[in-house]
Amino acid sequence: MSNSEREEAVVEMRNITKMFGSFTANNNIDFTLRKGEVHALLGENGAGKTTLMNILYGLLHPDSGEIFICNSRVRMKNPAVAIAHGIGMVHQHFMLVQPFTVTENIILGCETTKTGWILDIAAGRKKVRDLSEKYGLQVDPDARICDITVGMQQRVEILKALYRGAEILILDEPTAVLTPQEIIELQKIMRNLTANGKSIIIITHKLKEIKQSADRCTIIRRGHYIDTLDVSGVTERELASRMVGREINFSIDKKECSRGNRVLELRDLVLFNKRNIRMLNNLTLDVHAGEIVGLAGVDGNGQSELIESIMGVLPVSSGSIFINGTDMANKAPRKVIESGIASIPEDRQKRGLVLEHSVSENMIIENYYRKPFSSKGLLDKISVNKHARELIERFDIRPDDPQIKAGALSGGNQQKVIIAREVSNNPDLLIAAQPTRGLDVGAIEFVHRTIIEQRDRGKAVLLVSFELDEILQLSDRIAVIYEGKITGVLNAQNTDENEIGLMMAGGAHNES
Repeated sequence: MSNSEREEAVVEMRNITKMFGSFTANNNIDFTLRKGEVHALLGENGAGKTTLMNILYGLLHPDSGEIFICNSRVRMKNPAVAIAHGIGMVHQHFMLVQPFTVTENIILGCETTKTGWILDIAAGRKKVRDLSEKYGLQVDPDARICDITVGMQQRVEILKALYRGAEILILDEPTAVLTPQEIIELQKIMRNLTANGKSIIIITHKLKEIKQSADRCTIIRRGHYIDTLDVSGVTERELASRMVGREINFSIDKKECSRGNRVLELRDLVLFNKRNIRMLNNLTLDVHAGEIVGLAGVDGNGQSELIESIMGVLPVSSGSIFINGTDMANKAPRKVIESGIASIPEDRQKRGLVLEHSVSENMIIENYYRKPFSSKGLLDKISVNKHARELIERFDIRPDDPQIKAGALSGGNQQKVIIAREVSNNPDLLIAAQPTRGLDVGAIEFVHRTIIEQRDRGKAVLLVSFELDEILQLSDRIAVIYEGKITGVLNAQNTDENEIGLMMAGGAHNES
């Protein structure tokens, strides 16, 4: 690095190495952030991106290497030291107290008082409102976290960092849970922040968003530094090949759909949530063997409730859920799974995994009581570990240790554990909700191929995704959901984003 480059660096990490036992997460990595830039940290799942940023934020300590903030060497003993040096981090899974208001969450831990001991909520609220207006965040200081969207919760996390004086923001997979509209809004917010002198690091593997948002990009692969590039001078394909070390096939090859019998029949489903709001409104839909039906819709229009009602997690008020001709409405989840359904849940940590259990235990969590995993009420650990090792190798899960806790894996590798488990159960119907959320392009390629393989083997697939590109590429038919009702079913080959987008917003579908 030249002297002029060093002068404009607000963060410089030199020769950072971090090991977990025998596994090297970061191997002698260099990273530099300039003032006023958006710098993308790009890498596959398990490449070491989040580990490197957790070191910068003081959550982890490197085994070797140095950190400089504005050319001064700093030892990041804990997050308090990082915050004191103007660093804020917005984690992939938000750290907010759901019943609290926006203001209460933001001031928590750095409250101001008046007359010595009385909490000054009004002062905190005013500062939150001022920051929100300054950076175009448009957050209501008095809204409760449980009542606002995921995208708005992310803004609260950004505000929380700004409230503490952050000049450097680390955003870990910032678009993983956002709708397309929320992604556009986040990009505007990042531009406002950098225009006001802030510097931003985004941990991501979404190439399109790197091209849209970032000034520079540092690529790491399996814990090693690969390159730092000006984003304007490279294509998405070049970024992808440098990230995974091989050429990526962005097109999806699939043969023509061969539809069989109905596997899933949903008839006039009605479901109310805890607040007695109707979330499913006489919803009717079929999914046949040998086809992929994509469910497109803006988040909050009943997708989550639909999946959970099919899986027996939420009771329906009326209607039928036929699986291979048998009505499974309001049956216990185990009975539903045994009827031939597998589900990749949209929230891998809440619904998909027991984070404190090992990878091998999570692999059998739905059929632990069956042979060969169990005999006379006792687990056969040899069979459990053999099964886990086979799936770890097949799905390229990293690190390849079946005994590591699921909570210690990166988000993308946690998703791979779930997909491996569900597909290996050989279901008649696979429900895939946001199956590539948080995955890199190499893993996405693998997941898409896996889903198509299920369809080509005669399985029925219900795909729920906020990624319209994914819906259009994978689906044979596309059902659009709006306010808990299917507003139309389209042939995927005869539609486009504009028609689907209109229907997602409540526009009419003209039958041809």
